[in-house]
Amino acid sequence: MTGYYTIRVNFIGGIASPGELQKILAIAAECDIKQVRFGLRQQMIMYLSYTHEKAFISKMNAAEVDFYIDDNPHPNVISSYVSEEVFQRGNWLSEGIYKDILDAFDYNPSLKINISDSQQSFTPFFSGHINFISSDQPNFWHLYLREPKSNELITYDKLVFSNEIAKISKVLNERISAGNTSFDGLPNIISVPVEKKLKLPKFTLPYYEGFNRYGKKSWLGIYRRGEVFETSFLQDLCRLCLKTKIGEICLTPWKSIIIKNIQEEDRNDWSGLLAKHDINVRHAANELNWQIEDTSPEALELKNKLVRHFNKKDLRTFGICLGIKTFPKTEVYASILVKQKKSKVLPFLKLYDITYTTDYDPNGRKVAFFAKNVFGIALPEKLRKSVLEFNEHIAYESRFKDLPKKDEEETRKEQPVLHQCSSCLTIYDPAYGDEMNDIPPGINFENLPEEYCCSVCESSKTAFILTNTEEVALA
Repeated sequence: MTGYYTIRVNFIGGIASPGELQKILAIAAECDIKQVRFGLRQQMIMYLSYTHEKAFISKMNAAEVDFYIDDNPHPNVISSYVSEEVFQRGNWLSEGIYKDILDAFDYNPSLKINISDSQQSFTPFFSGHINFISSDQPNFWHLYLREPKSNELITYDKLVFSNEIAKISKVLNERISAGNTSFDGLPNIISVPVEKKLKLPKFTLPYYEGFNRYGKKSWLGIYRRGEVFETSFLQDLCRLCLKTKIGEICLTPWKSIIIKNIQEEDRNDWSGLLAKHDINVRHAANELNWQIEDTSPEALELKNKLVRHFNKKDLRTFGICLGIKTFPKTEVYASILVKQKKSKVLPFLKLYDITYTTDYDPNGRKVAFFAKNVFGIALPEKLRKSVLEFNEHIAYESRFKDLPKKDEEETRKEQPVLHQCSSCLTIYDPAYGDEMNDIPPGINFENLPEEYCCSVCESSKTAFILTNTEEVALA
C-alpha cells in the first residue's frame, strides 16, 4: 500500500494473550490504525501511515513489543495448539506440553518452524523449514528439514524429546541459514531411534467458524471475508476475554481467530459482542478452505471472484485446500494451487497455471500440472473442472477401496441405522453417543431429549435425517 508501512507482530505458536493484544491494539488505535489482519503464520499484520511512524515505534518500544517494519526476518514459530481439545484430543499431546515447548524459545528464529500434532490436519505439517511432528511415543517428535525454496524433505532418523525442541531448532536454524542441512555433529540431546514410520491423517478441514460445543464449554471461531478485523472489535473482544477469565486468543493459519473455554453462562455476552459489531459467523464451507498470500489484495480479489463462481455452480469442495499464489517467491500450502504469471509475449497480460499435489493432500510434496497458461476469463471454469476431477478421484476411491469379496458380503452384518444432521452432515451414532452433549453410548436417537441439538452447528433434533452407513460413505 502506497504511503503505508507493513507492520508484523509475531505471536509464537499462534497464542495471543488478551492483555498483550489489547496493549498493541491501543497503540494501533492511537496511531490511526483502524483494521488489522492475521497471516498464514499466525502473525498480526497492520498498515501504518508514514505520518505515525515515530509515535508508533516509540510506543511499541516503550511497551516492549517486538515488531517488524516492511520485512519478515522472523517468520514465527507456528503450532497446532489451536486445534487441541476443539479439533483433536485423546492422545498424549496437551496444551500444557505446547506451552512448555514454546516457552523454551528464548530467541527469534530466522527460519520457519512448525510444531504439529500428527493426529490433526487443521495446520500444515511441512510448510516450515524445521518441522516437528508428534510421534506415537509420548513426548517425542519426528523431525523433518526443508531447505528454503525447496520441496524436498530431509528426515532425521531419531525422535526428539519435547524439552529439546527449542535447543535443537536454534542449532539447525544457524546451520540451514549457512546452507548446511546435515544432521552430523548435532549437540547431545535426549532422543530415541525412529522405530515406527510417521503416518499422517487424510486431510480434512474442520468447520472452524461459529459457536461450537466441546464438553461443557464452547469455542468461537471468527473469519472475515475481507481478511480484516476492526481494531474496535478486537479491543472489545479482549475486554470480554479478560472479563470472563479467558486467558488466550488463538490465531489460525486460515487468517481467522478462535476463542476457547467459553462458559455456558457467558455465551450471551459473546453473542452480544458479535451483534454489536455485525460479525457473521456462518460462511459457506467453499469459502473457508483457501490459502492465499498475506498482504495481497490481488490474490484476495481473485479468491472472492472464484468463490462466487463456485457458488453459482453449487460446487462441492469438501476435503480439499485451494490456494492462490501471485508472487513468485512466496510459498502457499494447497491441494490445488493457482499460480499467476506474466505472458512472455505480452507482459501486461496475466496468465495462470493450475497445479495439484498428486495425492491431493496439501501436505504432499509431489506436484503435477492440471493446466498451463490459462487466461483470466477462463480460469474460474478451468479451476472448477480441476475440483470436479478431485471429486471423481474421491468417488472412485470410495467405490473400489477395500471392496469386500462376495463371501464377505454375504456374511456382513446388517448396517446400523444412523441419523445425520441435514445442516452440517454430522452423524449421530448410538454406538458412540455424543460426548459433547453428555450423551453416553447406547442411547438410540429416538430416546434423546427433545431439546437435543447438533454438537457442531446446534441445529435442532428435527434437523436430523434417518440414514445408514452406506449412505454416509457415499455422501
